[in-house]
Amino acid sequence: METTPSAPADPPPATRNPQSATAEFRAGFQRLRDEMARVIVGQADVIEGVLVAFFADGHVLLEGAPGLGKTALVRTLASALDLPSSRVQFTPDLMPADILGTSILREDENGRRRFEFQPGPVFTSVLLADEINRATPKTQSALLEAMQERQVTAGGETRRLPAPFMVLATQNPLEMEGTYPLPEAQLDRFFFKLQVRYPGADDLHTILDRTTETALPEASRVMNAEEALALRAVVREVPVAREVQARAISLVLGTHPEAAEGTPLAKKFVRYGASPRGAQALILAGKIFALLDGRYHVAAADLERAARPALRHRLILNFEGEAEGVTADAVIEEALKQPAAA
Repeated sequence: METTPSAPADPPPATRNPQSATAEFRAGFQRLRDEMARVIVGQADVIEGVLVAFFADGHVLLEGAPGLGKTALVRTLASALDLPSSRVQFTPDLMPADILGTSILREDENGRRRFEFQPGPVFTSVLLADEINRATPKTQSALLEAMQERQVTAGGETRRLPAPFMVLATQNPLEMEGTYPLPEAQLDRFFFKLQVRYPGADDLHTILDRTTETALPEASRVMNAEEALALRAVVREVPVAREVQARAISLVLGTHPEAAEGTPLAKKFVRYGASPRGAQALILAGKIFALLDGRYHVAAADLERAARPALRHRLILNFEGEAEGVTADAVIEEALKQPAAA
């Protein structure tokens, strides 16, 4: 009796060479950074932070006064990656359906009526949530599922979002008129919070030279979605030693007022410390900083480099801290001076 030979097992995946993987990631990251810097002037740290969050599969909250190029930064990223993008201008009357989409009643040629889902602007790869804190908390929270699970539940169905998917939200300082604080649950879903600074005199000269002439600078494609996803996979493969994880834990616990590791500033001025997502952001960003430094292992210094943008939006100050003008960065700075947890 003849038997049909079984199909051969899939070969095990080839082991990635750490040196070549590191060099490949550094080269791709640098190409993107250089192309974005060709359009965006004087925001090198912000460009780097946005790219770190992108390759960590995270979202970014950009805070700064109007007119500092936050919207142009998002548009430039999408162009350099050749990804579809959309923009939502958040206003007090914006509704969740304006972001997620809604079911509309359609009639076919036979007169039969049925509901059909009309996707909203969230169904894209790079979503710009412009001035997100000008919308009400109800509308802001419409992004929670999309940011965490990369899916949208609407009209009784769950629909996956494309990969890659990234939300870049701009936020005006809260002391400006007509703004609503973001819910803590939504703040925690942002990988980084980056502060967009006002440019200096030299940068302003360059901005005027580039934007008041006939041809406006535009980013060219330097990478596609498949290449970007491949570089994301490199990040996940970078090993992390136990003592480096301990350093990430000590930084997070240092922001908790009730923890033994909590710093004096945290115990006095912080109501809630950073969540476990903060530790995850430290590790992932640390992996990327290690690769950019030519290393295939994470050092404590990589975590410390990521601490401020990864944790500053995850701390909630108490009334006394806000009254005395204590900043989240000051609490993080004190945590950085503490030794790692055992």
